[in-house]
Amino acid sequence: MGEIRVGTSGYKYDDWVGYFYPEGLPEREWLEFYARNFNTVEINSSFYTILPPSTSAHLVKKVSEDFDFAIKAHRSFTHDRTVDESILHSFHESLKPFAQSNKLGCVLLQFPWVFKYEHSNLDYLLRVCELLADYPLVVEFRNIGWIRDEVFELLRDYNIGFCCVDEPRLKGLIPPVAVATSEIGYVRFHGRNKEKWWQHEHPWERYDYLYSEEEIAEWMPKIQRIAESTERCYVFFNNHYQGKAAINAKMLMKLLSGDVG
Repeated sequence: MGEIRVGTSGYKYDDWVGYFYPEGLPEREWLEFYARNFNTVEINSSFYTILPPSTSAHLVKKVSEDFDFAIKAHRSFTHDRTVDESILHSFHESLKPFAQSNKLGCVLLQFPWVFKYEHSNLDYLLRVCELLADYPLVVEFRNIGWIRDEVFELLRDYNIGFCCVDEPRLKGLIPPVAVATSEIGYVRFHGRNKEKWWQHEHPWERYDYLYSEEEIAEWMPKIQRIAESTERCYVFFNNHYQGKAAINAKMLMKLLSGDVG
């Protein structure tokens, strides 16, 4: 069975103070504190701004030897679909400190719901994966049209990981399937706040959801099944509002350790 690594989608949130980070802890010490609780993190800020190599190197220096990072690809690859040589070069440079220190778990390509299953989008997906072929890749779809056997087989052929998700059970969204298509397993918990998923005033409202232990336990056999067919299985909680992701990540770690009751 592959190793199961549990963490959160992002760690740098002001509203985690008092919920996860102790009051008065300087922001510059947040990552070190986080890394004492978890051995992996998904960097989401890279979706909005490509990290300068100096920032990447700084992050690497703040964590232990056993810690690693999943880096979310910049939006130009997935949402804007405007990748040029400059963007590609900058993104490669931003990943170097992680890769050179053996702390790059994978790169996550998260496509929006409007990226539907059709031949042109399939061709685009493969072109992007070719541009980033130097790194372990995982793709997250948001549109249910991608859930089909031929897509899973194609991902296996190209050694691209599939991101399993837990999210609201709404029409058109991805159901909670458990599939592994490469040596990397990947699961993201987005919360089940269906009332705020499509309609919200602030982006964080979508992810304002605390899983119960019973809801997380539903995924236990699925996560273990993914781990059995991969070298490493990442599980990240994206329900980040007020530290709920960290609370649920610790809850899952407790379940995986058998320390329940």
